[in-house]
Amino acid sequence: MRIPGHMEPATPTPRAHLGPAMATLIALGMIMSTDVLKTAPTVALNVAPGQFGWLWVLGGLATVVGALSYVEMACAFPDAGGEYSFLSRAWGPRFGAQYAWSRFAVMHTGWIALMAHLLADYAGAVVPMGPLAHTLCALAVVIALTGLNCVHVRLGFLTQATLVALVAAGFAAVIAAGFVAQPPAIVAATAPVQPRLGVALIYVFLAYGGWSDIATLSAELRAGRRGMALVTLGAIALLIMLYVALNAAMAHGLGMAALAHSTAPGADVARAAFGTPGAWVVVGVVVVSALASMNSTLIVGARITSAAARNIPMLQPLAGWHATRGTPVSAVIAVGGFSAVLTVFAGLAGNGFGAMVDYMTPVYWVFIVFGMGAAIRLRRGHDAAAFPFRTPLFPLFPLAFGGLALAMLWSSLTELGPAALAGAAVMALGLVLERLVRRRSVVRAQAQDGR
Repeated sequence: MRIPGHMEPATPTPRAHLGPAMATLIALGMIMSTDVLKTAPTVALNVAPGQFGWLWVLGGLATVVGALSYVEMACAFPDAGGEYSFLSRAWGPRFGAQYAWSRFAVMHTGWIALMAHLLADYAGAVVPMGPLAHTLCALAVVIALTGLNCVHVRLGFLTQATLVALVAAGFAAVIAAGFVAQPPAIVAATAPVQPRLGVALIYVFLAYGGWSDIATLSAELRAGRRGMALVTLGAIALLIMLYVALNAAMAHGLGMAALAHSTAPGADVARAAFGTPGAWVVVGVVVVSALASMNSTLIVGARITSAAARNIPMLQPLAGWHATRGTPVSAVIAVGGFSAVLTVFAGLAGNGFGAMVDYMTPVYWVFIVFGMGAAIRLRRGHDAAAFPFRTPLFPLFPLAFGGLALAMLWSSLTELGPAALAGAAVMALGLVLERLVRRRSVVRAQAQDGR
């Protein structure tokens, strides 16, 4: 009998509630973002004009190669922890704890704070705000999305699906604008003074990033053990078509020279085609996309934090899933709260988009390298029957993408700014924290045994 007003206890695991169509929309939202409108000029600035379009095609195809290995693991070992569960199975719980810390302290919360300030920047174009009001606006968005995801899992996912659909429609408008706009009479076709293919690739893969987070949906998918293959590959295929068309449209509408030096290419091409109203449409798209990106990151971050907390006694309060709300409420609050703290610090320090890219990129590629290694190690350590979906050309695909990840890691450490080293330092701090937590757990266990 349910007592009125009584909160039902938390459950340790999620429920399967997502159909394939909804899951594909959610997955698309995890990898689609208007950061492509920020990365396109950097890519254009660092490659020859003839390489620009092909780089987006090749980047998408390379993403498929890497994602196939994660699809295999997600189908074999469905878990709300996603990449965390793969790495823990392959390399042990201590490495998994290091991953969870890095996602919490660098990747997820940092990205939420970054997108909150990006949203506030665009909101400031409509309602002028001072520095304090700007930070409060960004903070309010973080708090609101955190509260929304605590209410019920269906509300958080429905919000995400709606936002993703709106962003896709906005991108379609930018694509139309690019091909409607009259291209410049003279298009500069000269190569960049100092082409840096490594930097261009970093920004291409940044735009395609997030595919490794899709595996966190595996425990909530109502589509059988092979369903993750359909969801992941379907979402990436849609994204490739969208990004290739979007970048082709911006290159056509602005010309490569103008694209390379534009600070807001989407708005510029929409203005060229439709005037000032077109530019405002793009502003709206950026705001909605920022909300979608923050919401999906909060969904993923909370699930990884909850999964990691199950294996760390001191963090058990963060592990539970609410029985009626179907969401890891404590983990959502933890991720949202830390994001709010970073949002305030970012407002005080004035961190920009480029600095955050530098901060997060090396950490991302470190774990992709180990993720490809996990795919090989898990396949060899389990019977073939455990894998309902198998990566083609195994182990060539994970080896090839692992090699690419190593190259990207080297480029990020050698070609990006000092914030890249700061991100690596924060990741290393996790080693110290993990050892302290483990030692305290041992002392507590010994004390309990001595009673």
